[in-house]
Amino acid sequence: MTDINQAAPDVFAAAHTRRSIRAYKSDPVPPQLLRDIVELGRHAPSGSNIQPWRVHVLTGSALKRVGTAIQSAFLNEEHGHKRDYDYYTDPVFEPYLKRRRECGWGLYGILGIGRGDHEKSKAYRASNYTFFGAPAGLIFTIERKLEKGSWLDYGMFLQTLMLAARAKGLHTCAEASIASYPDVVRRELGLSHDWVVICGMAMGYADNAAIVNTFQPSRITLDEYTTFLD
Repeated sequence: MTDINQAAPDVFAAAHTRRSIRAYKSDPVPPQLLRDIVELGRHAPSGSNIQPWRVHVLTGSALKRVGTAIQSAFLNEEHGHKRDYDYYTDPVFEPYLKRRRECGWGLYGILGIGRGDHEKSKAYRASNYTFFGAPAGLIFTIERKLEKGSWLDYGMFLQTLMLAARAKGLHTCAEASIASYPDVVRRELGLSHDWVVICGMAMGYADNAAIVNTFQPSRITLDEYTTFLD
């Protein structure tokens, strides 16, 4: 079996081997390594260099406390929770709807969760909120007053961290699901309403034996999204 935790030797390898890992070993990430990865984010570009990111890195008891609080809100189906922003259009339209469905049913299929199996689906979705058992969880926030350009900057920041993790033999999973319970996150992190919860991120060493980690959604081809002009 190929060890998917092998460090990526260059940025091309890091991008090729980066994927959403949803099962992790319990091995802790060395604190200095976590700091080094997050510190590399300082070099991500941002418009006029305003650097709009704010990161909360959770390990140990803090990770357990925050993850359990979010998961509890989900499992108890607490009312009144709402995202700070819309991640998708409503409704999702083609060709994006087809891609989203293929990804979702592909993932559930590999886990043996059939359509309409709400009990298994809910149980699996609950693992999102405890960062899939990763030894480190990151939560990303941004000041509410900032505009869309700063959100574009934030995407580059997130990708910088994910590629850095691959360069060090770690894996990640960016989690929009964490942003489904922003009030819980703000309460647990001591943040005011001025801060929007963008997403979370699991980080750690991938569990090679977990079947869920074999899932890779298809990607559209270069010619489908690119126009070369000369």
